[in-house]
Amino acid sequence: MVTVFGLGFVGLTTALGFAHLGYQVYGVDVDEARKATLRGGEIPFLEPHMKDVLQKHLGRNFSITDNVKEAVADSEYIFYCVGTPYGNEGSADLTFLFSAIDATIKAVEESNTADKRRVLVTKSTIPPSTTAEKILPYVRAKGGAAEHIGVANNPEFLREGHCWEDFIGADRIVLGCNDDVSAQMLKELYRPMEIPVYVVSHSTGEFIKYLSNTLLATMISYANEMAAVADAIGGIDVADAFHILHMDKRWNGCDMTSYVYPGCGYGGYCLPKDTAALLAQSAAKGFEPQILKNVIRTNRERPGVIAERIAASVPQGGTVGILGLSFKPESDDVRDTPAYKIIRALLDKGCQKIVAYDPAAMEEFARRYPELDIDYAADRREVCERSDVVAVVTAWKEFADVPSLGDQPVFDCRYMFSKLEKD
Repeated sequence: MVTVFGLGFVGLTTALGFAHLGYQVYGVDVDEARKATLRGGEIPFLEPHMKDVLQKHLGRNFSITDNVKEAVADSEYIFYCVGTPYGNEGSADLTFLFSAIDATIKAVEESNTADKRRVLVTKSTIPPSTTAEKILPYVRAKGGAAEHIGVANNPEFLREGHCWEDFIGADRIVLGCNDDVSAQMLKELYRPMEIPVYVVSHSTGEFIKYLSNTLLATMISYANEMAAVADAIGGIDVADAFHILHMDKRWNGCDMTSYVYPGCGYGGYCLPKDTAALLAQSAAKGFEPQILKNVIRTNRERPGVIAERIAASVPQGGTVGILGLSFKPESDDVRDTPAYKIIRALLDKGCQKIVAYDPAAMEEFARRYPELDIDYAADRREVCERSDVVAVVTAWKEFADVPSLGDQPVFDCRYMFSKLEKD
């Protein structure tokens, strides 16, 4: 049996994934509104396929419980998918993780199965060396029942908007373990998936996740920097140049084109958090990586560069239309979204009339950023009708016809409107 702490994107996908494999799964979360939504068979965020999977398993082999003692007593595997937010200096905050571990060990000690072999698995993204230097010592210091507990990490590689297919059709499973028993238990848990499993050290497991995300972040910032170079030189069609770049056979069929393409900068939860956290962790160990440092700086400055270009074209007292508020299309996630930074910069530059629209993220954007004094439109057409200048900030497919919806300037911040034609 499996217990999953945290039922956000990663946690719910993990819980339902194991339920799909036939295991009995308990879900634990501190957010009462989220639990109520899930218990009603609904998903509290936009994620394809998940609602159907939830309704299939809810009340059968997946339950959302407030009884941590019962869940942990029954479970051999306890997964932690709680938030590990990053502070001003980029280091990961482990408060929620340690709180969940405390609740787990307390439940184990109060159960009649304290001598059962269990493995605590951190699926939340944590900087390299965290398991070995912080989590394992923390658990071992508890003594008693904790002596029967293994500690591991199991990084996730889920893309928002594709969580379910990325879990079910994963290309690899990484297990950061330092003991054979925990490794064998986890390999057995994942055996029905018939997906390659790689058992590595605690720190290697953590590092692989950061290696993946910081590479993606680097490619995004590289593409944005090249777009800025092209703008400075002039006479360069940026969209055409990048589309032709993608034809290079040395990419070997890898679908990395959405990352090696300019836009507004990376956002969401993982890339900003992981790049900052790895920079902080490396600096704490005595080495400050300059490429990574500049990747973060480039990303931080990108929304301001875009806002400057937009503001220069807005007539006195004019209205700016913003199309797209989520950090990427097919998602309602607005955490660290470039749209917020662009709107904030425009307001600071004196553009006080802003009207925005997003197909899925307007309600969440307004809730998360109530300090922004902007209007919201019913659709993209209303934005175009009300605006003197329009900026496409998120590349939703429905924005493809925006250049034809009026004669006002359109800032293609995502370079959607390529003129490249294939012969």
